[in-house]
Amino acid sequence: MILYLLKRLAVLIASTAVAGVAVFAFMALLPGDPAEIALGVNATPEAVAALRERFGTDRPPLAQFADWFGGLIQGDFGTSYVTSSPIGPQIGDRLGVTAVLVLGGMVIALLIAVPAGTFAAVHHRNPLGVAISAASQVGIAIPAFLAGILLVFVFAVKAQALPSGGYVPIDEDPQAWLLGLLLPWLSLGLVQGAVLTRYVRSAVLDVMREDYLRTARAKGRGRMGALWRHGLRNASIPVVTVLGLQLATLLVGAVVVERVFVIPGLGDLLLNGVAGRDLLLVQGVVMVLVVAVLLINFVVDVTYAVLDPRLR
Repeated sequence: MILYLLKRLAVLIASTAVAGVAVFAFMALLPGDPAEIALGVNATPEAVAALRERFGTDRPPLAQFADWFGGLIQGDFGTSYVTSSPIGPQIGDRLGVTAVLVLGGMVIALLIAVPAGTFAAVHHRNPLGVAISAASQVGIAIPAFLAGILLVFVFAVKAQALPSGGYVPIDEDPQAWLLGLLLPWLSLGLVQGAVLTRYVRSAVLDVMREDYLRTARAKGRGRMGALWRHGLRNASIPVVTVLGLQLATLLVGAVVVERVFVIPGLGDLLLNGVAGRDLLLVQGVVMVLVVAVLLINFVVDVTYAVLDPRLR
């Protein structure tokens, strides 16, 4: 088990280094000089040269990458080209908001998908099981931002039961914080729950056809009892793979949902950086999102080893 974890950790470190090179190279290829953008079209060549020296963009690309990536390792994301404020604290503040949004959406997706997918598999020949499968297909076709708009129309505009947008920190008003996040959580969770329901149903159906489950039922266990005791752990292995992919998808989906509900998360910070041509800020946010996806994959690999002893 320890050797397996060390190998996965080595892959994580190598993948992070490669991702850092790719992100830096991609941002370096984008047109536009940060110094010229910051000073405007009427800037003199001397002022542009002085600002390039201040930003460090007049140095060779290799030296710039070494300073940037070395700073990332120490938690220093540099200074914004536009606002001249440290980027690290901005990302840190927004990362907590996005993490709460993504985790809340995933919890709702699991609360929907596990019972619904299991029920649809066990009763796959019944009309209700077929109806659940059909509903999940419809949910897959709806993007998260459209689900958010529909939820706002129903619960905020028509019913006036929940706020349509905005974010209140939990330390200021816990109730307003919770109410403000309910619709964003639902917009992410309903769509991802529909996707996950299909995979849970498929995984449980595969397990129900296995010989060991028939043996458990032949020994006197009921269908649900045998599935709970012997089947769900094996069915969870392919579901964990999809769950990891969905977490990565939720990070991307949160970018749009944060705009819909005016939530100051990483997605909002990223879009503001793109609009303001703050390339170093965009570079830092993209790197954080990439590392988050790599960490999710690492956790999925470790979960495999916990669920399936053969991998150990």
